[in-house]
Amino acid sequence: MPPHPSSWLEVRPEGLLVRPGGFFVDPLRPVALAVISHGHSDHARPGHGTVVATPETLAIMTARLGEAAGRERRPLTYGATVELGEVRVRLAPAGHVLGSAQVILEYAGTRVVVSGDYKRAADPTCAPFAPVPCDLFVTEATFGLPVFRHPPAMQEIARLLRSVELFPERCHVVGTYALGKAQRVIAHLRAAGWERPIWLHGALLPLCALYARHGGDLGELRPATAGEKGVPRQELAGQIVLAPPGAIADRWARRLPDPVVCLASGWMRVRQRAKQGGVELPLVISDHADWDELLATLDDVQAPEVWVTHGREEALVHAAAQKGIRARPLALAGYDEEGS
Repeated sequence: MPPHPSSWLEVRPEGLLVRPGGFFVDPLRPVALAVISHGHSDHARPGHGTVVATPETLAIMTARLGEAAGRERRPLTYGATVELGEVRVRLAPAGHVLGSAQVILEYAGTRVVVSGDYKRAADPTCAPFAPVPCDLFVTEATFGLPVFRHPPAMQEIARLLRSVELFPERCHVVGTYALGKAQRVIAHLRAAGWERPIWLHGALLPLCALYARHGGDLGELRPATAGEKGVPRQELAGQIVLAPPGAIADRWARRLPDPVVCLASGWMRVRQRAKQGGVELPLVISDHADWDELLATLDDVQAPEVWVTHGREEALVHAAAQKGIRARPLALAGYDEEGS
């Protein structure tokens, strides 16, 4: 009988240790050998010795961290296999952002899949989630409550475009995370027929350029330098500007012409969050699986056991148990909401 994964997967202060392989998955602190699921800063941290990840994730880490992205960077394409110690490691698409991956661990006749962050909704900027049957599925649960049911992203984009049509004298500034959300919103706007230039806060430009280098056609993008103090840039009236969430309510945005403040996030399902953030037009666009997608994924991977981490663990553990799946929470601290 193969050893149970609890005998060779261990939660340490550094993160999830795969003991027979001598490596960590998405470690929170610098380690000698790390397998990284994707490029968001709560999963891809600086200072590791050797980093194994998809080529796209390594490019993102290098763009964000420079030399701190890892002394040695070992690319692993989707479907390829590498042996780390006694463990065979593969990566499969997670559908979260460019290069995002589920980490597949095979040891002593047992297959474990660590999901990383993932979504099931269509996203033209990254490879779609690929379910991998396994013995143990370690899943995120960022939106692991029944209240979180995301509408189709194109429906939210249509709401944005209707607002632009209704208020042509105002600038619509949309808060988006720099990695993944910005590029996805741009791609959806293009698919909806928005052919005008899309204006970007300077913090979003580098990763949009990286996406373009990896084959993502985002159309014409222009830097949205705010006007001088007290002098709005009138040419941005009727235009769409994307900016980091932290910029949409600060002095930078106030120098845009009568901005309609929008925010693209799964958290916009919670009205109080939108109200507290001064968001006039909340857009429920998420790069994480919602409740229904989490449950569908449990069905798709057919794992008899599930560990639930960084999110609303209790509800998903209960729902899994109702499906006859052994489930428990996995206490991994230190992951935040980037990319939600």
